[in-house]
Formats: sequence, structure tokens, C-alpha cells
Amino acid sequence: MTEEHISHTDPRDPRRSPRQDAGRTDDVDATIERILAADDAVPQSSRFVADPEFRVDGADRSEDVESAEPVEDADDERRGGILDGTARELADETQHTAADGAQHEVLERRSLRRVEGLSTELEDVTEVEYRQLRLERVVLAGLWTDGPVAEAEHSLRELSALAETAGSTVLDGFVQRRTHPDPGTFFGAGKAEEIRAAVAELGADTVVVDSELAPSQRRGLEDIVKVKVIDRTGLILDIFAQHAKSREGKAQVELAQLEYLLPRLRGWGESLSRQAGGQVGGGGGMGSRGPGETKIELDRRRIHSRMARLRRQIAGMKPAREAKRANRRRNSVPSVAIAGYTNAGKSSLLNQLTDAGVMVENALFATLDPTVRKAQTPDGIAYTLSDTVGFVRQLPTQLVEAFRSTLEEVADSDLILHVVDASHPEPEGQIRAVREVLADVDAQQVPELVVLNKADVADWAVVERIRRREPNTVLVSAHSGMGLDELRERISDSVPRPQTPMELLVPYVDGDVVSRLHGGDTEIHTIDYLAEGTRLSVKVRPELAAELEQYRVDAGDEHAAGAA
Repeated sequence: MTEEHISHTDPRDPRRSPRQDAGRTDDVDATIERILAADDAVPQSSRFVADPEFRVDGADRSEDVESAEPVEDADDERRGGILDGTARELADETQHTAADGAQHEVLERRSLRRVEGLSTELEDVTEVEYRQLRLERVVLAGLWTDGPVAEAEHSLRELSALAETAGSTVLDGFVQRRTHPDPGTFFGAGKAEEIRAAVAELGADTVVVDSELAPSQRRGLEDIVKVKVIDRTGLILDIFAQHAKSREGKAQVELAQLEYLLPRLRGWGESLSRQAGGQVGGGGGMGSRGPGETKIELDRRRIHSRMARLRRQIAGMKPAREAKRANRRRNSVPSVAIAGYTNAGKSSLLNQLTDAGVMVENALFATLDPTVRKAQTPDGIAYTLSDTVGFVRQLPTQLVEAFRSTLEEVADSDLILHVVDASHPEPEGQIRAVREVLADVDAQQVPELVVLNKADVADWAVVERIRRREPNTVLVSAHSGMGLDELRERISDSVPRPQTPMELLVPYVDGDVVSRLHGGDTEIHTIDYLAEGTRLSVKVRPELAAELEQYRVDAGDEHAAGAA
């Protein structure tokens, strides 16, 4: 670099004039104003754009639409019904009750939220000192292949809630009516071009597809829209990665992510595209054979090694959980598992029944790590209550396999509390999705009690529709406490109870035996205090009956002495 050039660029140079400094300051101010103006110019409201044949009432639906013209502004009344503003699942602020406790985890998570409306994009290198963090701006897209139109609408709303939970701003949504996906780009050529135009117009940086894409479909769509494309599976895995807290949960999520990533690895540039050996395909023959795809092969090998290590770690954590489960079975402690769709209110219900104080947040997949707490029926029978990870439509198979050891808690339970969001417009679809996952983990044979939560804000027509289809239901509100007493009674009637009747006379010197009978695994019908000791009429479990045999007396013997 020459001395003259340094004198014009180095601010420390004494020969630099004040006019040059002033000119540079003006350039910086202009750059900042341009960045802020660009951010303000991007619309923040969401809209829903469907094919011209797409009608909410279901009329005039074409069988296959390869392309469609953009919807005109005059059609705004049909454009905003699906994705206006925040997703329905996240529209309300989280309302905590006294049973939820201090909720320190919620405060910690909210303290790390990103800021909407700021930018990370750099238009030129001079902006490097003025870039600011911001949420991703995304456009949603899905296919309506079969079923009623309401299912396609609900699926897109749910995708919007997932995207917002992952940390993004939803700008637009598209649904295309097709009998089957395009093998190359998933959408038809016209719809893909329409999505590209919307991405360019709105300044979006990501397209989220409401299905799992094949690697070739993802690359083909990215080539058209010119921005990052992720599918529903990748989005859910990203949320799980953000919310996993325990060592086991993090290992399970990482394993699922690596299984998803492995077939989607790709190299960049010609050096990673093909091996150069031989004369076929333009190879240079001897002396020109290069490393070829060594880099991508090394990546695959590293991923396989990491997956094997994670499987060993998860397998190493399994014995501790199985030991606790075996101890409960040995003591004949009934087990009740809470399962259900994500954001249905499972954690709130656990807090109300046990004062567990687990995190409660109005977000999808807010809690991933299982929680087990001790509870009692109204008549004193002890049981364990387990909260599991929430389910969702099209739950990635990688997650089901990675969390199988955790979901086994549901399969081994004596009763499943299937929590359903009764305020959702389509709860039947959520029930089907949950039962599909329960079937995958061999839990379909466990007795099930359908708990219709959020009844205080539910549509009673929807509630009655569910109760006609599901005979074993109970209506509750974890927020207001409505129906919780009935739920406790239904649990008491459903869990295994002591079945062995015994008449006992326990000497006063064995007071620890009486204390144990009051411990939660015995039904005490009568208790009398005689000169010889404490007389009890009880029902106990078979394991305990063998230990109490020495204190057993005949029912008509009022003065028999128990063996010391």
C-alpha cells in the first residue's frame, strides 16, 4: 500500500483533512438510515394466500392445480382469515395459578427472546458495525391433498405457531391444492414461482414447508425461491433443541437431529461433487485422481461415530430409570401418565394435582423432560403422576425413536390421562395424532381417560361432539380449577386398588406396622384400640399381605392376641 493511499484512508494520519472526516460521517449516517428504512418498509402483518379454487366453505375445489395467479388486493377478505397476527395457539398470554409456583424457567427463557424488526443482513461491508439482531422472517407453504379444507387450514395455523415458537415472524402463507406432491420441487411450477415472488416482495429469508421434504425436493425448491427452505420436521427438531434442558433430553434431541441430517448432507463446489479418477465423464486419468468426496465422506463418518456415542449414552441412562420403575412395581405403586397434544395444558394439570411447580408457558413443546410426582386419591391411595413430552401431527419418526425410552413410561402406566385442548376448533385431529404415537410405543392397551381441558373457554358444541364420540371423558379447567375434584375421583376409581381383605391385631409395641398401613397403599375400613393392641379391618396388596400374616386374626375374634 502506498503512502499516498494510507493518507486518504487512515484516520490517524495527520494529513487527513476535517472535510474528509465529515464526509465519512455523512456516509455512515446515510448507511444507518438506509438500514432502518429497509427494516421499517417490510410489512409485519401475516396474510394467507390460497389457490383461486381454494374456498373455505369447500365449494369449487379443483383436483389438481399446477400453478395459480397471485391473489389481488381486492380479495383481502379471503386473504387474512388463516394467519392474521399471532397464531391462535399462542395468541393469549400465559396465565399462571398458585399451583404453578415461581416459574423461574419461564423468566429465564423469555430473557433470551430475540427482537422483532431488526436486521442482520449486510448490503455491503461498510455496514458491519451497524448490524443488529432480528427474528427470521418466514413464508409458510403447504399442500392440501385430501380431506376437508378445515384440516389444511388448521395444519397451516399450527405450522405458524411452530414457526413463532422457534423464533420467527410469519409474513405469509400459501396452500396449493394438488392430488400429490411434485417429485422435484414439492409444489407445482406456478406455485413455486408465486412463493418466490412473495419472498422477494416481503423480504423473507426462509420458506417453511408443512411436510417433510426429500433432500432433492428441498434443493429444487431452494433453487427457485433463492432462500433457505426447511420442512416441518426440521422446524420441530429446532424447537426441541432450544427447549431440551436435561442431559438425557439433549442427547435424545441431538440423536434425532443427526439422524435427520445424515441423508441431507451435501458438498459445495466442484471439489466435493465427483471423484476424478478414470477417463469416464471427463476424468484426467492417471496423475489426476484427487480426493473426490473425501470431505463429505468424513462428515458422514463423524456423524455415524457421534450417533453411536449418543446411543451408548442414552442406553447408559436407561438402567437408572428402569430401577426406579422396578422399585415402584415392587411396591405396587399405581402409575398414571399424562399424555396429549402439545400446549393442551398437561403441565398445568400436573401442577394442580401435585403442586409440582413445573414450567408452564403458552408455547408449543414448552417442556420436554419427563416429570414424575407422587399424588394421592381422595381416600388416601398413593400413586405416581408422570408428565411426558407433548405430541403433534406428523411428529418426526426420529424423535419418536430417540424419545422411545422416555415414552415407555406411558406404556408401563396403569392409566393414561389423555389431555385434550377442548377450546381447539379441531380436537378430533389432535386425538388421532396422539393415539398414533401411543400405538407406536405399544401403549394402546393401557386404559385411557380423556381429559377435556380448557373447558372454561371451550365451545360447548365442540365439547358435546367429543363426548358423543369418547364415552370415557371428564371436563376440567386447569386454570380455574373446574372439574378437578371429579377428575381425582375418576382417577381413584381407575387405578389398581388393594384387593386382599385382612383383619389385623397389631400390638402397641409394633406401632411402625400401623404407621405403614397409613402410608398410602392400604384401604383402612375400621380401626379400634383394644387392650391387646390396635385392631384394623383393611384391604392390602398381595405383597404386603404376606408380611402381615403374623398379625392376622379371625373376623369374629375380638380378643385374639397378635403374634409378637
